[in-house]
Amino acid sequence: QVQLVESGGGLVQAGDSLRLSCAASGLTFRRYTMAWFRQAPGKERKFVAAISWSGDIIYSDSVKDRFTISRDNAENTVYLQMNSLKPEDTAVYYCAAGGAGRNSAYNSRRYDYWGQGTQVNVSS
Repeated sequence: QVQLVESGGGLVQAGDSLRLSCAASGLTFRRYTMAWFRQAPGKERKFVAAISWSGDIIYSDSVKDRFTISRDNAENTVYLQMNSLKPEDTAVYYCAAGGAGRNSAYNSRRYDYWGQGTQVNVSS
């Protein structure tokens, strides 16, 4: 049974940093593209960042230069370091695993497994 468990969310002030983690089990982690998506209240889920099995990385324009995605294949964990947080970053952040390539990494339909999400609140 595949499980993705996110952690690290919380309430912070604008300009602060947070580090999200996603621990994976039940799958051959190193073979999967891992991604982070987020969903704000009343809005659709949106792509944040992805890292392929080979380490290729892509970010959404809204977080580029502020967020960093990384993975530790030995620990079956993917991370999202979020710096210079803004109120508009407030959302539930979801971890996902799938076979998406670089051109489809933004597409949530290309991911097979999802975590339960972790809430990030950024106050102004």
